[in-house]
Amino acid sequence: MAETHQRRYWHQIDTPVGPVLLAGDGTHLTRIHFQSGPHPLRPSPHWEATSRPFAAAIGQLEAYFARRRRAFDLPLAPEGSEFQRNVWRALRAIPYGQTISYGELARRVGNPRAARAVGLANGANPLSIVVPCHRVIGANGALTGFGGGLAIKRALLALEGALAGELPCAPPGGATD
Repeated sequence: MAETHQRRYWHQIDTPVGPVLLAGDGTHLTRIHFQSGPHPLRPSPHWEATSRPFAAAIGQLEAYFARRRRAFDLPLAPEGSEFQRNVWRALRAIPYGQTISYGELARRVGNPRAARAVGLANGANPLSIVVPCHRVIGANGALTGFGGGLAIKRALLALEGALAGELPCAPPGGATD
């Protein structure tokens, strides 16, 4: 039986927080990845490099970084478990300029004892910025883990005006509730 591969596209854009790689299937955005973070993404050789499928995403991201957009209206298709997708839906409900703790996010997905599992799902979010995982912080207000690195998380929260009363970054292994 012949394998069928869904077509994938990618394009890299420059942003105020460094290069960001966009990936998708031509209709839906499937990834937004910080290329200057600790783990840059190398597109598969089977993916086609083109900006065409990403015109709306590029425009909305440019408006976000120019402080002209607070929410995104893009067709998304993140790949993950049902639990992860529930967490990612809850992330999209966090308003621009506001932050919540991992414990609060766990309560919002209906499992108040699952702050660590919520943290793992938050960390697996493939659509950073648009699905605003950067808005989740430690219960004590400290900035905690972020796939793009804490400097990018801090920059995104500063852009949104959400850093009032910020504590220093949490130490490695620090509380994430």
